Amino acid sequence: MESLDILKIIAAVLALAIAIIGHEIMHGWVAYMYGDMTAKNAGRLTINPLSHIDLVGTIIVPATMYFLPMLFGADSGFLFGWAKPVPINTFTVISRGGYNAAMQVDLAGIVYNFTLGAFAAIALTAMSAPLTTDSLFYLFLYILVYQLLVINIVLGVFNLLPIPQFDGGHFLMHLALKLKINSIAEFYYKNERYGIVIVLIILMTPLKDYLLFMPVQTIIHLLLS
Repeated sequence: MESLDILKIIAAVLALAIAIIGHEIMHGWVAYMYGDMTAKNAGRLTINPLSHIDLVGTIIVPATMYFLPMLFGADSGFLFGWAKPVPINTFTVISRGGYNAAMQVDLAGIVYNFTLGAFAAIALTAMSAPLTTDSLFYLFLYILVYQLLVINIVLGVFNLLPIPQFDGGHFLMHLALKLKINSIAEFYYKNERYGIVIVLIILMTPLKDYLLFMPVQTIIHLLLS
């Protein structure tokens, strides 16, 4: 394996860790702002990656999506994954701030990802492309910033999808409860266990092109232009 490949892997793993760990911490931090001590008491408002690793979402899925294309002679795939969800007492949040507070908790990670992606885009446009540089550090930094842009926008777009158990689904459930549309809220509550199945179907079928890649490419193009 060449040094460039090693730099790409390290940068991608680091960018993914920053994206998914920060995403989960933001959920817990906003809940904490509304008096929910659950995440803090569980030691989950920390940047220590060991506290946030999920076997499937942090290791198996990212590794499979990155290395599987290489087995068929294609370029390495993109990194996608998730960290162990931060525990939140939704009843405490709602009792302190109503359903608006719950929706803020739901969107906190998405806002983090889009914000970090926007800053990465600004940094990337200010950097010179490392076409002839001899500095491995600058090359690594450039790749890291690029990965931060792509991975954060991918996660932001993905979590906006109205999938049960995930952020977009939680947001719609709490919005439905606020608007007293109980049938929608009940649907999401009853089908949360199928969320991961829906995610895998999306990632393993052409649906990912329409629901992820096309929106991600559009947003990245707008940010860089």
